[in-house]
Amino acid sequence: MGEHGNGDRDSGAVITAGEGDKGSYAIDNPGLPPHRPRLADVDEKAAKRAERQVTALFLVSIIGTVVFFVGYFAVGRMDEFDDYFDGMTALRLQNTLLGVGAALAMLGIGLGVVHWAKTLMPDHEIVEDRKPLRTEQDRQEAEKIVTEVVEETQIKRRPLMRNTLIAAALLAPLPGIVMFRDLDRSEDFGVERLRHSLWDEGVRLVRDPTGTPIRAADLTVGSAMHVIPENLREISSHGERLSEKAKAVVLLMRLNPDEFENPEHPEWTHEGIIACSKVCTHVGCPVALYERHTHHLLCPCHQSTFDASQEFKVVFGPAGRPLPQLPITVDDEGFLVAQSDFQEPVGPTYWERGNA
Repeated sequence: MGEHGNGDRDSGAVITAGEGDKGSYAIDNPGLPPHRPRLADVDEKAAKRAERQVTALFLVSIIGTVVFFVGYFAVGRMDEFDDYFDGMTALRLQNTLLGVGAALAMLGIGLGVVHWAKTLMPDHEIVEDRKPLRTEQDRQEAEKIVTEVVEETQIKRRPLMRNTLIAAALLAPLPGIVMFRDLDRSEDFGVERLRHSLWDEGVRLVRDPTGTPIRAADLTVGSAMHVIPENLREISSHGERLSEKAKAVVLLMRLNPDEFENPEHPEWTHEGIIACSKVCTHVGCPVALYERHTHHLLCPCHQSTFDASQEFKVVFGPAGRPLPQLPITVDDEGFLVAQSDFQEPVGPTYWERGNA
């Protein structure tokens, strides 16, 4: 059998790499296909048209940045929206302008650079063998390559396109810088600021966003709803109103009173109705998923799970402490009201809690 195999190999029926008259390859290298010039390579009018298109895309990027700033500074500072619902309309408009502006700013630059490369920069195929490393000669060759690349981009020949690119590139990062800078501009940011919210003794719990007061009889066992303090609408500044709402949002639910497991503060509930902060104690995401059969609250960001029947104790996930509970009761008219503010700061625990 071995001899038969060698006979097939020697007969010429099998061609292996490195043998025969074809050099070191069994199949000839087909090489690169003939280069096909683009329209902009042979027609200056087409090249000018491509230049205008690239410039227009860079201008779109600049316009997008301007739209972002209009939404951020103009709409975001409209304190004349005194009514809460008008404020929500302004918030939706602001979010739309921020999203559209940032998208246009990034998309304009990206499409402009791609169109520039595809229509104006040389597209010749080049195959270059790897060379051994050298010292001075290598440096000179690298310098020559850089010079050729600059020439091929035609950035010197087309100043309008170059200048709009520079302007777009300088403006595009500004929205991100401003957003990070403006996350909190106050000088007193700290645990004390998060300790206090709009909740206070006698403040009614109202539905979000209608502002309708809630009677204890409105909640059936197993139900849950999002609530806010009634005095939130009294704040005139749109920005301050949003900041206070972020601290004061509450999830309200009703359990059977006998389903609570050794509550430490039974006086903070009313006939099985219990309330807690919606701000997760891990990184501050909104906890809004309630499973009525297990009484579990789930944070969708990192799956921290809290048990309402155990006063919102952490039963799973990375959260480090229970959700702050809002003490509640009813007033003379049967409406649910707060007994006081939260007894501890709301939100994540990444600050120094020794100062709380």
